[in-house]
Amino acid sequence: MKILVINGPNINMLGIREPGIYGSEDYVHLCSMITEHGKEAGVQTEIYQSNHEGDLVDKIQQAYGNTDAIIINPGAYTHTSVALLDALKAVGIPAVEVHISDPDTREDFRKISYVRLAAVKTIKGKGLQGYLDAMDYIVKEVIK
Repeated sequence: MKILVINGPNINMLGIREPGIYGSEDYVHLCSMITEHGKEAGVQTEIYQSNHEGDLVDKIQQAYGNTDAIIINPGAYTHTSVALLDALKAVGIPAVEVHISDPDTREDFRKISYVRLAAVKTIKGKGLQGYLDAMDYIVKEVIK
């Protein structure tokens, strides 16, 4: 089983950007957590991050035919990107939307999620653990 983990803008700034909201662990730590958890679960993981919307769309499209599921934290594109929604719908790969914080408890504009319309589940407000919870959900509930 292969899971693609996609991170949008500013996720690479973990540990620096608003640690009171996103925590003090850095992006390298997040990637290590995901990779290690994948190994323990018998899952091949690929991790990708970009600050550019088109690059994220390209990566989703490239997953077609060779990826079993996607975990996506679209960052700020959550609230603006119909292009990411359309890409996820086009490839038809089960996707779990992840947010480190809970956007529904923050500014009003963060309550809108286009990506959620294509996701089989949304996990929010669980910190970095949300990525691992998403992987566990995919292994147990999506890819049987």
